[in-house]
Amino acid sequence: MLLPLGSITPSGWLRRQLEIQARGLSGHLDEIWPDVGSNSGWLGGTGESWERGPYYLDGLLPLAYLLHDEALIAKAQRYVEWTLSHQAGNGWIGPASNTDWWPNMVMLKVLTQYQEATGDPRVVPALTRYFVLHLQEAGRRPLHQWAVYRWADELLSVIWLYNRTADPRLLTLARTLHNQGEDWARHYAHFEFENKTSTRDLALGPADTEFSDRAMRAHGVNNAMALKTSAVWSLVSRDAVDRDAVLQALEVLDKFHGQPNGMFSADEHYAGRDPSEGTELCAVVEAMFSLEQVLAVRGGVALADRLERIAYNALPATLSPDMWAHQYDQQANQVLCSLRERRWVSNGPESNLFGLEPNFGCCTANMHQGWPKLVASLWMASPDEGLAAVAYGPSQVRVRATRGQPVTIEERTDYPFREDVELIVRPDVLLQFPLHLRIPSWAEGAAVTVNGAPVPGVVPGEFLRIERVWRPGDKVVLHLPMKTEAAPWYRDGIALTRGPLVFALPVGEDWRKITMGMKHPATGAASDWEIVPTTAWNYGLVLNADAAAELRVERKPVGDVPFSPTSPPISLRVTGRKIPEWQLEEGSAGTLPRSPVLSTEPDEQLTLVPYGSARLRVTVFPRIETKN
Repeated sequence: MLLPLGSITPSGWLRRQLEIQARGLSGHLDEIWPDVGSNSGWLGGTGESWERGPYYLDGLLPLAYLLHDEALIAKAQRYVEWTLSHQAGNGWIGPASNTDWWPNMVMLKVLTQYQEATGDPRVVPALTRYFVLHLQEAGRRPLHQWAVYRWADELLSVIWLYNRTADPRLLTLARTLHNQGEDWARHYAHFEFENKTSTRDLALGPADTEFSDRAMRAHGVNNAMALKTSAVWSLVSRDAVDRDAVLQALEVLDKFHGQPNGMFSADEHYAGRDPSEGTELCAVVEAMFSLEQVLAVRGGVALADRLERIAYNALPATLSPDMWAHQYDQQANQVLCSLRERRWVSNGPESNLFGLEPNFGCCTANMHQGWPKLVASLWMASPDEGLAAVAYGPSQVRVRATRGQPVTIEERTDYPFREDVELIVRPDVLLQFPLHLRIPSWAEGAAVTVNGAPVPGVVPGEFLRIERVWRPGDKVVLHLPMKTEAAPWYRDGIALTRGPLVFALPVGEDWRKITMGMKHPATGAASDWEIVPTTAWNYGLVLNADAAAELRVERKPVGDVPFSPTSPPISLRVTGRKIPEWQLEEGSAGTLPRSPVLSTEPDEQLTLVPYGSARLRVTVFPRIETKN
């Protein structure tokens, strides 16, 4: 079960990452982007009145409270205060000009987080009035367009309120949402999209104002949101099939559209397994949120492994190091970011630029939730009145455990750049409770000690349960060995992983400012950028999969910019050869040559860095044929 916002605070490199975010677009977007500025409809203005204000708040608010940043809290409070104080007499929230259920679903999530952080007594009655209205209006105004496919976002808030009021009308509304919403379990059980889609296949026309049902079901962000739907619904249905449906969903997405960073391609719709296809930033942060919600419902080491794979690779890679710019679409093999037509299914020529609002502004508004909600999900409450370490990162958690007694656990680690995690347990009094520690599936040879004594029963792919009377200062140490592995990938190529990190060849970057977007009035930081390669990228690896574990690992301190492009905390040394015939096609790395590839070029020593440290990169490599 998720802990209330504010129970967990970031420390170490993870706090520095959130501080970078606060200094970047997240902390200043309302100052430079009119869609969430002072004329926003969510502040009573005449500006944008649909999803962008709620999207922004859904990341800004948890960021503000996790950092205890009074300036950011004040910014978020303006929107929350307007929403609560301007609720209509019939219960409607938000701008009167908006009649769509969808953007309100996002603001409801904002209000539940706000209530947990502040205890504001206005939230519960405000949500009650709104849900009564929705139940009354549901027959006359059923879910439409985006709300049909994203109905679980409202279900989350309905369940949150039911857990506090036990109002039976909320269960009726939950079933109404289910009946009017997309059946995502059926979508994945009878999957129709085994190849890259096309605008013709999806019946997408340039003048369409609404997507077809087929296009909606193939839409990347809808699918990222869908990952949580069945599991959240299982809290109402009590059906184990619903609870576990996410496993089939991920299996299908991996098989037909999977990418090595833990995501699936969709630019804007399903795009296949080629590592030059794109993945939307909105899909990255929504997939993370979905996994966090599913983990709270059913647990599962594999799901937490997936969450870390996405969070520690796909998320940082699609943001500039200072977080003043982002991409709409990222590519695993991304060797040029430029303003030109590409092989996207349905996105525009600016989609892989780094900037303020490349392609479409949804990601500009929505990207802010990724890091804060990860921090808020590192620890969860377990059904046996204990605590579970679900994902790892430097942090501190303070909760009331067994019998309501307070306990603090400090987590000291440079994970995922290092293999060790140290937990200092500090109950206010001697306290017995269970501690559940996730042992990642990849951590062969993992070991756990308590106060120096080994703990038996450490099994990769399972949670280790330790129940004891905890004393202030008890120390738990996890050693999670990270072995470099060569994972088979597209067209018999390989991708290198080490623990939760994916490694990529960094390509030299020449950032060139272009004049598409807006600039911050003081710093000029919010600009739009092309990135042109300055070094070769078309390499294959001279690597036997069995020898991957022997690759040399180099370590440096985790610096002020954790995913630094110039001084990454960890790197791998590999041997490669150029493949001259592998060239650009339509502005992207051409189709991956099928392995093994014959190359007569000389061997070269290459340095691979974490995927999130490289904005130009090659991640899936051809294997070079070697003759004994």
